[in-house]
Amino acid sequence: MRGDLVRKLIARCLTTGLAVVAFLVVALTGATGWGLALAVAALVAAAAERRVRPNADITAETVLLAAGILVGYARRLDAGFDPVLALTGLVLLGLVLLVGPLRDAGNLELRAANLPVRTWTPVLAARLDGALLVLLAVIAVAAAPPLPAVVALVAALLVAGACAAVGLDLARRRFRPNAGGGPVARALRAHQPEFLLYFSAPPGSEYQVTMWLPYLERLGRPFLVLLREPEFLPTIAAATSAPVVYCPTLHAMDEALVPSLRVAFYVNHGAKNSHCVRFTQLTHVQLHHGDSDKAPSANPVSAIFDRIFVAGPAAIERYARAGVEIPAEKFVVVGRPQVESIEVRPEPALGLANPTVLYTPTWTGHHADANYCSLPVAETLLRRLLDRGATVILRAHPYTTQNPASARHLARLTELLAADRARTGRAHLWGAAAGRELTLTDCVNRADALVSDVSGVISDFLYSGKPYAVTDMGVDGDQFVARFPLAASGYVLRRDMSNVDDVLTRLLDTDPLAPARWATRRHYLGDFPAASYAEGFLAAARRELDPGWAPPSPRAADASPLSPTA
Repeated sequence: MRGDLVRKLIARCLTTGLAVVAFLVVALTGATGWGLALAVAALVAAAAERRVRPNADITAETVLLAAGILVGYARRLDAGFDPVLALTGLVLLGLVLLVGPLRDAGNLELRAANLPVRTWTPVLAARLDGALLVLLAVIAVAAAPPLPAVVALVAALLVAGACAAVGLDLARRRFRPNAGGGPVARALRAHQPEFLLYFSAPPGSEYQVTMWLPYLERLGRPFLVLLREPEFLPTIAAATSAPVVYCPTLHAMDEALVPSLRVAFYVNHGAKNSHCVRFTQLTHVQLHHGDSDKAPSANPVSAIFDRIFVAGPAAIERYARAGVEIPAEKFVVVGRPQVESIEVRPEPALGLANPTVLYTPTWTGHHADANYCSLPVAETLLRRLLDRGATVILRAHPYTTQNPASARHLARLTELLAADRARTGRAHLWGAAAGRELTLTDCVNRADALVSDVSGVISDFLYSGKPYAVTDMGVDGDQFVARFPLAASGYVLRRDMSNVDDVLTRLLDTDPLAPARWATRRHYLGDFPAASYAEGFLAAARRELDPGWAPPSPRAADASPLSPTA
């Protein structure tokens, strides 16, 4: 994303620039105090860069800062050659050289949460970079009064002791591995999980997992969540009581996939899914993280899975419409359990004086063919809604701010809503109030109508029976509904907003498509009783976990994760 690239470039420039300036000030001028202050600022910038770029190599900057701080310390002491300070310099040199390799070695270890085991070594190894930056900051601060050089040496030796402990434990694990695996593997075997939820995705995607956790827990079977990126570990562990395991390597996966496992569930088409699909003793089930007519919802990679759970028959037709040939027996219609708490409005509410409208712009996508974002033209829409006395809930996609242009458009819309709220008192919602404090279900239940881009939100809103409008941000014209059939039961907004008044009249006043939505609802979300709607998914999942389970027959060569379709 361009926004991420800009943040990374800024962080890189700050760290390197401040480190160079700090060293030059200390080495070439008499302003030692200013040089030490700049060194501390550079260390803060380096810590910030670590958050933006977790794998950033700042070895050169760290060496430069360590040298500058020690030179400044020696000047402050003004006692000539100090052997204690020289020894401190040697310890710092060793730390700078060792911290990176120890961190990398620790990153190859299993890490877990919600298991009765403490994996302190990889956790501590991951924090050694931060400990080194803090150490340098402590030495820089100690140089200001100055404190005796032994203070710097003691601080350096404490961090060196932590490095030594990590190094010894990692060496023991490498050269004398336990026959039964490490402590995480032993704890998993004791847990006896029957299935796993596999997850690999870019940062900010944890919602794909958290939407499924309550339903997997309702199965009443022991399971685990297997992650391939470490940043998700704390967030997902806090959302479930099930074990959550981070597997950085294929070897780590071999250790974590214990014999009791029968089924692996997936929530996206991440490239690393193939690392788990190779375990042919498991039944592999794709759940997806929403149902929409977007191009990625008919991804040919779905063919590698043994089962594809879909919300309704429309999803099966979507693959056929995209020319993706998948055997019919792989599909299982299970509904969309996440909509079970959505309140259904059986009769249309026409001509509301002050309607509440939910607007859910999507993000720009990874590729041009998946860019359905309406934010560039949304100001006209929101102004027309406000003119009609509507209260607006603006719930943007979590990835929106990763695109600078989208972030600017979103900021303009929030300014518009804030000004109207101040003027009229209408309780518009946006930002954290609409995206984190309320769930999507909460927003749907508060709304009388929806305006959305092509996305899974429409399918969820469809369950309510309430009217919706869909933005056509492409150049499809009359072919838009053919490409995105869910729009046939909604009101289509043109990209230039030339029909916005007509669409809003039908959406909020007359709603002529109300009868058609019920048939569409069954087609997209399955025909399951409202009182037990989630049972469609739970029953299908339990069938895959049946005690009479046997390993699936070997998949054909064209379904291999290494095949061209993958």
